Amino acid sequence: MTTKASIVFAHGLWADGSCFNKLVPTLLAEGHTVSSSQHGLDSLEGDVACVTRSIEHVPGPVVLVGHSYGGTLITKAGVHDRVGALVYIAALAPEEGETSQDQQNKFPSTPVFERLDISGGRIWLTEAGVGDFCGDLPEAEQKLVLATGAVPVPDLFSQQAPGTAWRTKPSWYIVANDDRAVDPDLQRAAAERMGAKTYDVDSSHVPMLSHPDLVLDVIRDAARSLAA
Repeated sequence: MTTKASIVFAHGLWADGSCFNKLVPTLLAEGHTVSSSQHGLDSLEGDVACVTRSIEHVPGPVVLVGHSYGGTLITKAGVHDRVGALVYIAALAPEEGETSQDQQNKFPSTPVFERLDISGGRIWLTEAGVGDFCGDLPEAEQKLVLATGAVPVPDLFSQQAPGTAWRTKPSWYIVANDDRAVDPDLQRAAAERMGAKTYDVDSSHVPMLSHPDLVLDVIRDAARSLAA
């Protein structure tokens, strides 16, 4: 019998698990078990633990899918022995000993970071910056992104945790060519460094919302590679 891989999602900053809602119904209908981690962006260690709980809750093998900072999370949590494939969506993917901030510092700062509000011990995306984050979505969807996203602690990108799953696990990478949150050149360099099967799309930072069909095809490809 063919066993379909489970799919575990990890969201990034200014998002929550619902950012994958254009993908989840289709994957469920196709027979996959799906879990979308709901982490609070309070600490890297805590967020990795949330993703690991999702991995352990679903049957294996598992395709881990990470968007943006979620790429850092799947890089760390993906060392779990039931994870067989990694899918990065416009994502960070630090090397062992490298923080998310270290990886970002190698490339020019992107526009979204010029339009943030640091208050209440958190970094908030603003109305002025939401267009840099997801400007190719309809206005109503941009407002929904702004309203529902979790907000990180200021030092989240400087925190460290062990694990570099892409060193030993097959990887897929979706590069968002029009990204104004994670530099597209960073994305291409990350994909090349990990030897990922790479796809390019003319998208903002949120291809899973603006180009869900492409993202679904990439996840399917990763899942097929794990079919037993």
